[in-house]
Amino acid sequence: MSVSKIEWTETTWNPVTGCTRVSTGCNNCYAERMAYRLKAMGQKNYVNGFKPTCHPHQLETPLKWKKGKMVFVNSMSDIFHQNVPLPFIKKIFKTMTSASQHQFQVLTKRSERLRQLNNDLKWSPNIWMGVSVEDSDYLYRIDDLRTTDAAIKFLSVEPLLGPLGDMDLTGIDWVIVGGESGPGARPVKEEWVEDIKTQCFQNSIPFFFKQWGGTNKKKNGRLLKGELWDQMPATKSSHEISAQL
Repeated sequence: MSVSKIEWTETTWNPVTGCTRVSTGCNNCYAERMAYRLKAMGQKNYVNGFKPTCHPHQLETPLKWKKGKMVFVNSMSDIFHQNVPLPFIKKIFKTMTSASQHQFQVLTKRSERLRQLNNDLKWSPNIWMGVSVEDSDYLYRIDDLRTTDAAIKFLSVEPLLGPLGDMDLTGIDWVIVGGESGPGARPVKEEWVEDIKTQCFQNSIPFFFKQWGGTNKKKNGRLLKGELWDQMPATKSSHEISAQL
């Protein structure tokens, strides 16, 4: 089990590793840097570096964790990458459905494929689905997410690279916001964050502010006007989900 330092989850599970850049938010990808570091260290799952790679031996790992956890799926990849075959995606979903003691957080930048495959997947109540929205050019991902049957639909607005303007947050259950961190980090403005928080409040959506980021994210911290924002969505029962469909 890999304990995560990501503030909005508890652990990570990577049945797929590796990815390719698809939008501006990928320019300073932390996962790419880490993948090459792990390859240099001789980590077996990263012999291919950052080339998309499926790991069948990892498929049943969450079934071995008895205590329920918040699990970020494929923190080192994108489950809806075009090189991940649908049968393998279905196996990942089968594990998530079987491991009902956990809440699984799935995040993608490839919302078009998510939308296309929605009807081929079994969405159990413990599967949360999110899309990354780094600037206003990618607001369409919210529309794609809205078409899915996921119990919890969330936005990862990280790295926030510009103002998002007015968003249609209908059907969205949670919003995470964060600035970019690490080498070459691009700046985030407080007014961009405040605007998103205001829209969340207006729509009664839990708001989570992850970080200001920068080259020294620990020094810059997580406080937004002196407050921590760690709001989380309430889970939904199967009955509630059926009523929405």
